[in-house]
Amino acid sequence: MKALIIAAGMGRRIRNLGDSKPLVELLGLPLIERVIMNARRAGITEFVIVVGYNGEKVKEKLNEIAKRRGVKLTIINNPDWQKENGLSVLKAREALEGEKFLLLMSDHIHDPEIIQSLVNASINDGEVILAVDGKVDRNHLVDHDDVTRVLVKDGHIQDIGKNIKRFNAFDTGAFLCTPAIFDAIEESIKVNKDSTLSGGIRILAKRNRALALDIGDAFWIDVDDEVAYKKAENYLLGKLNKNSDGPVAKYLNRPISRLITRYLVKLPVTPNQVTIFSFLVAVFAGILFLFKDMLALAGILTQFSSVLDGVDGEIARIKYMETKFGKWLDSVLDRYADGIIIGTLTWNAYHFRYPSYLTLVAGWFSILGSLINSYIAMKYDELMGKLRRKKYFRIGRDLRLFFIFVGSLAGLPFETLILLGLLMNFENLRRILILRKYENYL
Repeated sequence: MKALIIAAGMGRRIRNLGDSKPLVELLGLPLIERVIMNARRAGITEFVIVVGYNGEKVKEKLNEIAKRRGVKLTIINNPDWQKENGLSVLKAREALEGEKFLLLMSDHIHDPEIIQSLVNASINDGEVILAVDGKVDRNHLVDHDDVTRVLVKDGHIQDIGKNIKRFNAFDTGAFLCTPAIFDAIEESIKVNKDSTLSGGIRILAKRNRALALDIGDAFWIDVDDEVAYKKAENYLLGKLNKNSDGPVAKYLNRPISRLITRYLVKLPVTPNQVTIFSFLVAVFAGILFLFKDMLALAGILTQFSSVLDGVDGEIARIKYMETKFGKWLDSVLDRYADGIIIGTLTWNAYHFRYPSYLTLVAGWFSILGSLINSYIAMKYDELMGKLRRKKYFRIGRDLRLFFIFVGSLAGLPFETLILLGLLMNFENLRRILILRKYENYL
């Protein structure tokens, strides 16, 4: 299946952010690249893109995106880009004739599940399916004066347009189309002098061939002005939390890491570079633990490395830069960092606070429990996913490093090691018992 993306407009209301709307960057990526990558996640690798205003500049950027992202693009110019959007759809007819396709707008951001639902939807010849938002009284992200309204009854579109009086849904700008859409737009132009995409949908609606797919609580937004741009930015940053986040990660680390990520995504910084930097901060913290009077500073750097440990994944997710190697590298360096920090904390406790073999045993027990805790985490999180647990109890690295941070500030390295040893190994036992209970799900 291919995807058609309409990217011909100027975007007058967002000109302060860029001279070409599809190329306006949202958290480090052009809007149109976000649309492409959302569809890419749903398995779409071929795109037909209709450009118009500033066409050569947009085309140049699209070719760079295609090479970097490994997608195939067919770029079509619409010299009548100042006219209605249905004309841009018609320009792509030859490239899409004879097959169903996704139809997306270059300035609409959707949750990936919306696009996936359209890709998976069953559609008959001559039909069109529009993803609609039925939250007309609850969606405060849309511009109610500009949004396209839809009247839906029994899963079929009855009417559509910006100025219709009776409506119960919003047009999200995402469609699954058959070639019937081309004939419908042409008929709308000929009969009604209406060259909008909505005009074509109205023609199909009269024949009961325009269907609606409700998106439920999924997110979408038309980034048509600076207010919507800020809302989209805040939403994308706000959804960076992971189900596996522990309490410290969720309530302390994430609010700080998101501030860092908001800045770094606009720079040519890769997730792996942040992973390595976070590791080096942890190494430096470990070095400081070797000195008697540096305990507090070492603890602060330990917590800072914990915050940075979330930034690499945030950048990867928000810029579609996730790789299996990156996840593996992050996991490996986290294990090294934990070993270095707890090992040097043990040195500090033994040489400067409590020179006893009990300190060494506590340190050994803490390192062992922490490493096994990280080893079990992947299988435990996998199980929670299969059980469809969006929220679940988890004691992990975020809490471990936070205790080291607090214990170091309090000048209690030995007591911190005792706490870590007990807590991590107790958590490991708890996870083992849960995994044993639900072994059929593994």
